[in-house]
Amino acid sequence: MGQAAIARTITETEFRRTARAIAGNRTRLFLIAIALLIALGPMTAVGVLFLPELGERAAAGSLSASGTTTITEFVTGGTALLWLFLVVMAVMRAVTTTADVDKPAFLLLSTSVRNAVVGLVGAEIARFLTWVLLPAVVFAAAFASGAGTVVPVLVAPLFLVVIIATAVPVGFAVGVWVRHLITAYEPIAKYRTLLFAAFWVAYFGVIMTGGINEVAATLFRHLQASPLGWPGHLLLVGVPIIDSSMVAIGGAAVGSLLVVGAALAVGTAGARTHWFADAARTEDEPDPTVERGDDRLTGALSGVLTRPVRTVAVTAIRRTKRSPIRLAYVGYPLLGAIGFVQQIIESGTVPSFMVALFCLYVVWAAGALFTLNPLGDLGPALPAVVTSTLTGRQAIRGRIVAAALVAVPFAVVVPLVLGVVSPLSLERTGVLVAGTVVGAVATPALASGIGSAFPRFGSVSVTNNREAVMPSKTAFLVYTLAIALPAIAAAVLYLEAPETIAGLLRAATALTPLPEVEVSARAITIGSWIVLIGGLLAPPISYRYGVERFDWYDFE
Repeated sequence: MGQAAIARTITETEFRRTARAIAGNRTRLFLIAIALLIALGPMTAVGVLFLPELGERAAAGSLSASGTTTITEFVTGGTALLWLFLVVMAVMRAVTTTADVDKPAFLLLSTSVRNAVVGLVGAEIARFLTWVLLPAVVFAAAFASGAGTVVPVLVAPLFLVVIIATAVPVGFAVGVWVRHLITAYEPIAKYRTLLFAAFWVAYFGVIMTGGINEVAATLFRHLQASPLGWPGHLLLVGVPIIDSSMVAIGGAAVGSLLVVGAALAVGTAGARTHWFADAARTEDEPDPTVERGDDRLTGALSGVLTRPVRTVAVTAIRRTKRSPIRLAYVGYPLLGAIGFVQQIIESGTVPSFMVALFCLYVVWAAGALFTLNPLGDLGPALPAVVTSTLTGRQAIRGRIVAAALVAVPFAVVVPLVLGVVSPLSLERTGVLVAGTVVGAVATPALASGIGSAFPRFGSVSVTNNREAVMPSKTAFLVYTLAIALPAIAAAVLYLEAPETIAGLLRAATALTPLPEVEVSARAITIGSWIVLIGGLLAPPISYRYGVERFDWYDFE
């Protein structure tokens, strides 16, 4: 079998494995479909509506000279930005997934490093094309329908192949060296957790402060006439009245070949260095700082808690320090707060409802930390722990203490800081601080019973190559509703909104063919009180159930 055939086989195998992994996970398929609908749905609708008209104007020659120049600059500048974006994505994918070879002993003994790199890069190119090819063809077809020519439909896929086939090898070449530094080069690998945290803080900080827009605008202006924008002239071939530059297209073709060749050479050298190197030995070595911190925490709790409860609490915190990825799910809701934070930065103040939402998140996170999967989180140690002398009361209390130790400081600082910079009065800020602290202590008890009723014992994929035991989706949903519904009921009662809600319900039913349903304000008030009281009684009841579930757990 020739070298090209071997690389092609690796490409086909890796791509097939990815397709099977996605198709075999219904939850992932559903989430991908929702994400694509949200991200591409409005964009596709706008493109399908307006691109035919733009194609008609181009075919009729109604664009002015300044208009054609603007289109040329827009296409070439956008091409340069798209190429840079794809390179960044390819770098991140190489660091986390592509350069982390599955079953390296089998792959690297059966073929050369160069064939493996070419095959992996080819599979990555195929993955990228799978996501963007169909939307691009749809947009090109919409423009072509108005322009009356099929050329846009032909050049759009060629354009994507050119920029993706050059961006992915460059991203892999950079990413494999970055991965080597953070996993095999010990002086850097020792602090990789801090580096990752700093990277994501800087990344989201640039997005939330609007700095990404300024950077993109600057690059857009300066890269329009650069070689990075030359592939954009391929798209201009399909625009009837715009003369694309054949010199730029030829330069893009030659430059693409040179870039791909150089990137594969650098990537192969980096892969050979990384794949045959020993990983930095940092995780197995005790961290004196962590050990001293645990000793101080144990000493501080020794006069307050019994030894079993103290041991459970310190162990839970220590395990999280050693493997923070275990709690990645706690930060997922913060991704939805990016728009809120950007609005806060732009306005210079924090609206009152945002203060309440952030405090509610702290309360939610307190229960999600350590008690939303008390049985499954023990992993292989579950039989030994359950059959030991440790009682359910001690086990659940220890996890509640661990959650409170971590969450209560945030429950004090977050509402206090946000309340001071918001329009809230000092009295309401004080009430909010007290309520958040109480909630941060109560929700771990609430989560203990829910997590015990719906445990998850198997690990799930947190990132593309990292797995951890996470609470079950049912536990997440029930726990979130157990907090959200009483919070909504409290807001309805506090804002005296039953009359307004009743009016809105009557107006909504009047607009539908369904029979009008009369819901009185009194019924809404009574229902809100029932939900609120049920929410207040739920934590001790849930805690009691979690204790009993631990004590009487049956492996069969």
